[in-house]
Parts: sequence; structure tokens; C-alpha cells
Amino acid sequence: MYIEKNAYLCTQFHDNSRMLLNDSAPVMRTNTSGSLLSSAIPSGSDPFLSKQLQEKMRQPLWYPMRVAYDKSDRVLQIHKHLDQKGIENFLPMKIVHDREDFNVKSRLVPAIPGLIFIHDTRVVITDLKHQSAFSAMRYWTDAVAPEDAEDRILTVPDRQMENFIRTVTANTDKVNYLEYNAAFFSKPGQAVRITDGEFAGCTGIIRRIKKRRCVVVEVNGICAVAITFVPSDWLELI
Repeated sequence: MYIEKNAYLCTQFHDNSRMLLNDSAPVMRTNTSGSLLSSAIPSGSDPFLSKQLQEKMRQPLWYPMRVAYDKSDRVLQIHKHLDQKGIENFLPMKIVHDREDFNVKSRLVPAIPGLIFIHDTRVVITDLKHQSAFSAMRYWTDAVAPEDAEDRILTVPDRQMENFIRTVTANTDKVNYLEYNAAFFSKPGQAVRITDGEFAGCTGIIRRIKKRRCVVVEVNGICAVAITFVPSDWLELI
């Protein structure tokens, strides 16, 4: 039997098959930790990519990444290697308390198996994917985007990511990770901002989870958490 409590690992540092970089040259850039990262920057325009997409590939964005064949330790190793390279990343974690007879042992495990968020340019992340330490990483694609869409790789807006991190790093028993259901989360709901307590400043949607009113914080198309109890006086409609 086990009891779960949320925690996190957050490092603060500042395959798209159609992404052809045949005419690219390796470029060295210095990250905030002072180490050097090599990245393939296209030296000329790619006729297969729009100018808008090429510019987007060079912008630092939050990318949700799947880790293939993950058994918890692999995503933890990727998190460690990203730290060593000084690349900002966020790995939601939870504390699991295992009870054996009268003994209780606590351990940290990834809250969402095989998921890690990386904040950098797509050019840099794609370069990482070709390195053995990161070869298990896969881009998270938009399941509802048209098959012929130029770009189906998901990114998370900065404000939404900051709101998610602020919520899950509150590190209390009041936050529960939910199984993501696109049909359920697409239903309209009242948006609110929490004005007091440990979740002050967090925003979410009021939803009923197992007959209980919760404030649900979503990362669109990827994951969601529910704050199980917030006094009505602490909710501001937005």
C-alpha cells in the first residue's frame, strides 16, 4: 500500500521528419552555465519549411517531450544530463510512501511517466535528440492537428507553463494528477484565480471531479492537476 504526495524537479537555467537541415553547419553557443552546446543552425533557407516555422524553431519555447521505453530511471537520467548542460527543464515529481508492516519508506518518482518539459529552441533540442544520452526523447505531437499540417509539434505557452509549475510545486496533498481526457477537459467551465493561501496567484477552471468541486490546472493536450479544496472566498472569477 502506498500514499502519494507531490514534489517536483525543476531546473532554472536560462522528430519533426519535415525538419530538413541538410545545408546546416554546426554552431557553438554558450549556455548560462558557461558550457558549450553544439547546434545545427540552417545556413540557408529551407524550401520545405515556411519562414514562420524556421523562425519559430529558433525561439526558446517550452516543449513537452516523451521519453520512450521509460521505466522512471531513464527520464531521471535525461533530467540529470539536461542539468549538466545548463538547459532549463521541468520534471514533475511526487513522493510515494511505501508501507511495509510498521515501516514507511519514502521515494521520489516521476508524477507523469515518460514526460519532461524542456525550455530551449527546437534546433537545440533536435540536436540533443541525436546524442546518445537523449536518444529516447520524442516530441509530443498534436493529435487533433490535420495530418498535412506543416507543424504538429506541441509547445506550451510561457504563462501556462509558469502557472502549472507554480501549482504543482506547492507540494501539498491538495494537488492530484489527473488522467488526461481531451473530451472532458474541452467542456466549458468557469475560469478562476486563487487569491489566498499556498496557491495564491494560480489560475484554473472549476470542474467536478468525483462529485467534488476542484480547481483544475491544465497543460493543454498533455496533462492536468486538480486542487482538491479551495475556499470559495479565495476564488476570483476571471
